[in-house]
Amino acid sequence: MSARISDSRSYAHLWGTDELRALFDEPERLQGWLDVLSALARAQAAEGIISERQAELIGTHARVEALDLERVAEGTRATGHSTLGLIHELQRVLPSPAGDAIHLGATVQDVTDTWTSLVMRSVGGILWRDLCALEATLLTMAERHRDTLMAGRTHGQPGAATTFGWKVASWADELHRHLERLHQGAPRWLVVQLGGGVGTLVAYGDRGLAVRRRFADELGLADPGISWLSARDRVAEFASVLTMVTGTLARIGGEIYELQRPEIGELVEPRADGVVGSITMHHKRNPEASEHLDTLARLTRANAGVLMESMVAQHERDGRTWKAEWVALPEVCLLAGTATHLACALAAGLGVDADRMQANLEKYLDGTQYPTDVGAAHEMIDLVVERARKRRAQEPVEWP
Repeated sequence: MSARISDSRSYAHLWGTDELRALFDEPERLQGWLDVLSALARAQAAEGIISERQAELIGTHARVEALDLERVAEGTRATGHSTLGLIHELQRVLPSPAGDAIHLGATVQDVTDTWTSLVMRSVGGILWRDLCALEATLLTMAERHRDTLMAGRTHGQPGAATTFGWKVASWADELHRHLERLHQGAPRWLVVQLGGGVGTLVAYGDRGLAVRRRFADELGLADPGISWLSARDRVAEFASVLTMVTGTLARIGGEIYELQRPEIGELVEPRADGVVGSITMHHKRNPEASEHLDTLARLTRANAGVLMESMVAQHERDGRTWKAEWVALPEVCLLAGTATHLACALAAGLGVDADRMQANLEKYLDGTQYPTDVGAAHEMIDLVVERARKRRAQEPVEWP
């Protein structure tokens, strides 16, 4: 049983996807920490800190399925230490030559921060994939409705004429800026953490920087240059980009929400067979998907605020910051990833009533002096589409 409705059997799909949850579930998280420890052992062995045999044994036995997770939990509670239960259990299953080499010279934060970088890489890749797919859908829609006239609206009221393609092109253009942010941020975010007690790598003597470089290479991450135990801007920036993504998706959802109101009736979101709008008002077709994009964005912003608070850390290490990240960062990732997944389905199945758009335009602007020549809008649509295609041809298919 779960105390959190977002983890319940009935409602979990609203707050996370199976793909994303798999990254944060306890066995996967513990295996991630073990993989970091194995990589560290290999790096230490390469620099003569431990033996090759010790590193080999650690790599072979550091498997979550070999551990008694209840013993890990009991050890964690008994010692009051974040990973000592895990270390003791790993030492129990390791052959004796390797037990003393586990976690040598590294702190809890070295292991968990490095895992955080790895999981940010995985989450970033999922968002990159889904945002690229969503952008492609919107670009196609913008071209298809390049000439579909509709009333533009300001302050919630009909104004001058535009086209639905122009509106969609603005969505696609904003999404691509988020792709650019992900691409530009990756070198800053995807770095290892290895500093020891206060960040100075004193446990490894003059081999400290070499160990860290090898450690980074083992994991396919970058060397940070200097330890970032109290510098939490990387996590905060990653969360900020994800929060901006959900903000854009909420804007798109808000437009769809409004334009499918029966009195406007210009759009309709897809609805699967069997979905019920209201158990008391059977005629209703509620905007569940577009509405939920706003809900997800609100929750993402709230959790990202905790990660911003974590930037204010004291001295060389401050557990209040990165332990708060253990709760808030998975929430941001789950919520943002769910929003992009939902938005992809919403856009792919979106119904557009061009006749209703034309009728509303004629009704709202009848007798006014506003022109319906939208040639400049056409040029802007073409510019967005052409520019996006050029960028997509130049940029990597996958996130780093």
